[in-house]
Amino acid sequence: MPEKIKFTAQLIDTHCLIDVRTPLEFEEDHIPGAHNVPLLYNEERAEVGTIHKQLGPVEARRKGLELSCSRFYGMVDQISSLSSGRPIAVYCWRGGLRSLSVATLIEMCGTPASQLTGGYKAFRNHVIEYFGKCDFPSPLMVMHGMTGTGKTEFINGLSRLKWATIDLEGVACHRGSAFGALGLEQKFTQKHFESTLWNDFRQLPVDRPIVLEGESQRIGKYSLPGQLYQKMAESCKVWCHASIETRIKRLAAEYARPEYREEMLEALERIRKKLGGTRYAELKCMLEGWDVEGIAQGLIEGYYDKMYYKNRPWTPDLELDLENFSLAEAELDIFLRTINQTTSF
Repeated sequence: MPEKIKFTAQLIDTHCLIDVRTPLEFEEDHIPGAHNVPLLYNEERAEVGTIHKQLGPVEARRKGLELSCSRFYGMVDQISSLSSGRPIAVYCWRGGLRSLSVATLIEMCGTPASQLTGGYKAFRNHVIEYFGKCDFPSPLMVMHGMTGTGKTEFINGLSRLKWATIDLEGVACHRGSAFGALGLEQKFTQKHFESTLWNDFRQLPVDRPIVLEGESQRIGKYSLPGQLYQKMAESCKVWCHASIETRIKRLAAEYARPEYREEMLEALERIRKKLGGTRYAELKCMLEGWDVEGIAQGLIEGYYDKMYYKNRPWTPDLELDLENFSLAEAELDIFLRTINQTTSF
């Protein structure tokens, strides 16, 4: 019988993880790095489920065998190829018959295989518990600031030799604003967003602070998991600023691309009431005439600066000028060394 093993994060790095659930289950979410080699396909699992309800487990298993047995050789061959010599760990929804069957089949063909106890559900519980505690090994430095200051670009450009960084907007495929979906698509589920974010956090080095951008509780359609939003609110806060001219240029470079024009019109329509009729008409006219910097300035002055950070019930631990990213990183480094000398940060 295959060895039963419990889920640990290290398995992702040491094992070839084989997810034998249906493609639909896999698409909803899966352990990062896992390969989908389904024992049953979507319609087949639904059929087996119906038989289980109507005729019982024995008939359901017989039907499952009938549907899948012709694929056994191909599955074993595919898994062997995917493993590339690594230990094989097989999982299904909760460590039941599907993963046991495939792991047993692999072993019968001469290759050791393990079955993941608790299956995907054990992994999911691990992710929930992780963000429920948010007990990160390193402190958080949260970058706040008005739209267009370049926070995301600055964070992603920080030296990986000194800083650990998380790109929340990159993981969410959304820039976190009214126009944040331009050119992007949030096609994954909330569960998959959380699993991807967990995987990014778990791979960070533990000997340096974690720098990430201040966000609201939601980024597009995704919610920050567990206690992450609260943890960020309690962490070191950096207020980033830049001149209006710099913000206009950065917004124009990122958002105002010809291929985004139709999406920009749709986004503008969604905030029409908040803009007011006059401002909306002005911005729509600029957009139709493709006045790129005019659009950016109009949005900054007429929307972003009026809507975001209207009430900031906290005092930043550092004010950081992002006009020059290299100088800003040097200033951030000085700040970190200073507080390290005076606190246990």
